[in-house]
Amino acid sequence: MRYDDPVEAITEFDRLYGDAVRPGPAPATSTELEAERARTSLPGAADAQPTPATTRLVDAHAAAAGNHEALLNDFLESHGEWEKWRTWSDETTHAVHESLVMRAEFVHEADPDDAQWKIAAYESPVGERLWHATATATVPVAIVRALLESLDSADTVEIAAGSVVSEANVWEATRPLFDADWDHRVDGRFIRWQAPGDHSAGVQFDAFAANFRQSDLPVWTFWGEGNADAPEWALHFSTHAAVSVLQDVVVEAAGRYAEPLASARRQSSLRTASPAPAPHAAAPARTR
Repeated sequence: MRYDDPVEAITEFDRLYGDAVRPGPAPATSTELEAERARTSLPGAADAQPTPATTRLVDAHAAAAGNHEALLNDFLESHGEWEKWRTWSDETTHAVHESLVMRAEFVHEADPDDAQWKIAAYESPVGERLWHATATATVPVAIVRALLESLDSADTVEIAAGSVVSEANVWEATRPLFDADWDHRVDGRFIRWQAPGDHSAGVQFDAFAANFRQSDLPVWTFWGEGNADAPEWALHFSTHAAVSVLQDVVVEAAGRYAEPLASARRQSSLRTASPAPAPHAAAPARTR
């Protein structure tokens, strides 16, 4: 059959096969069920195994970043227009907007340096991908929450369409960083913003990568902790990412890495220092 538009094709597919198609992995066969029962009934199968050092490292990173699984579940429960889909392998969960032009993929067992979140925006349910974003497993939950909420804060189709790369849009997206006194400099092809005080975080715009619509090079990089070359967490956006989404993430990052850190440390050291001796009474002021 041939159809004039994707909506008509999807509607017809749902009419013909809607009762037989369902999300998630295929039901386990009788052989698979018997194998699972045999495995769990083996002596010592339930004994606790020593936890590898790499697992403890992943747990430490996860504890520092927050619970991304809980964030995913909370987002899906509080946003009815997003639907949960599971892959056949059960390794990932997809959150798909009802318009089908905005999708988020969550990898359940991602390593700390790997992308746990993958956001993609499309021109139509079966059209070309317009822009995308990735977040490592160690990105603070508050920053990922700001990203997800921003995807749903306005017309999703308009957000999916993205924004053209221009000087005006770059400054509009990063205006909150200037308001928060982040350092700003141009370094060759990069424009970089550094968090104030003792905070270790930054934002980077790659002007060279911005010239290519489809490229593996990230145009926008948000990073935190460590240093810019080897950060503990990173959030990347491709060309044409929506300015409104970028600005919402910038606002969250600016608030998280605000100036008071250094001053708070100085106040803490003053409170714990030995009390200064009481000053002598001042001499009476002379008058004319």
